[in-house]
Amino acid sequence: MTDQFPGTTSTGTTTVQLNHTAVLAKDRQVSAEFLAEILGLTVGAPFGPFLPIELGNGVTLDYYELRDQPVQSQHYAFLVPDEAFDGMIARLEAAHVTYYGDPQHTRPGELSAYFGGRGAYFEDPDGHNMEILTRPYTR
Repeated sequence: MTDQFPGTTSTGTTTVQLNHTAVLAKDRQVSAEFLAEILGLTVGAPFGPFLPIELGNGVTLDYYELRDQPVQSQHYAFLVPDEAFDGMIARLEAAHVTYYGDPQHTRPGELSAYFGGRGAYFEDPDGHNMEILTRPYTR
């Protein structure tokens, strides 16, 4: 039996892993397409009330619509390949989305340099604080 992802078999898992998480949005299509475009990914086919974006490590962001309720801002951080980072920044700029060098959004147009990598923070259409970074935080 071959592993699909490290620690995963066709019948389950041998480790605890994040499989999917719901991302609340006022308009699931708009929000999912926005993030997929910035990250260079694609939006999958609807799955019940969810609109998924599959990440490269087997985790899915499942966009779920809350049209008549406020959306509470959350933080989502994406570890991205260094060679893809400049393209993501260019797509943010082309979309006229301000990015910041800090999570409080006080350093517009700057990049972070945590742990020898590069990073940026930006808001999605629902006010979620998105982060792209090229090096994982040291723990």
